[in-house]
Amino acid sequence: MSQQYANVDEYIAHLKQGLMQNPECGNSHYNLGVAYLSKREFMDAERSFREAIANSPKLAEAYVQMGGICLQRGDLEGCLNFNRQATQVRPFFAVPWGNIGFVLLQLGDSEKAIASLQKALKYDPNFVQVMATLGSAHFSRGEMEDAIKHLTKAVELQPKFGPAWNNLALVHAEHGEWAKAADCVKMAQESGYEVPQTLLDDIAKNV
Repeated sequence: MSQQYANVDEYIAHLKQGLMQNPECGNSHYNLGVAYLSKREFMDAERSFREAIANSPKLAEAYVQMGGICLQRGDLEGCLNFNRQATQVRPFFAVPWGNIGFVLLQLGDSEKAIASLQKALKYDPNFVQVMATLGSAHFSRGEMEDAIKHLTKAVELQPKFGPAWNNLALVHAEHGEWAKAADCVKMAQESGYEVPQTLLDDIAKNV
């Protein structure tokens, strides 16, 4: 949002006024959707993103945002479909590939998840969230070396990324490296991440 507006509502009013003059501006519809999202007004946001897609069918970010709204509702298939559409209109955009990988992992298809996540990293090699998800995917398959490699790189690039520290703790716990697991948990907590109590209990019993 531009600094010239006092608040989100003023920005929304400005965008609506602009759309009255130019109702077919996909970018304005998209920006309006993002503004509504910031207020957690999901129905208005969805309506705006649909208008953005209708007027600018190649606006990949709008498909990604629609996928995010689906995910917020627990609609994994909807999230998957919108992100796939985003990759069709913009194949080298890392974000939807990362989202596809995340959803496929939730759906239990770790092999396809890994393929999508690797594509995301090919297009954006420093995409920390994708690295952490890729580490989780390898962990779910028992591929511990690959898990450690990606999770370690994630926390090197972004030392305050709690989910990656948490998953590193899980890997070390799996190896019986309880002191290392405790260190990772401490880093996760310092970043503000809420570590599951079961993991904390396991570490406390074994350190």
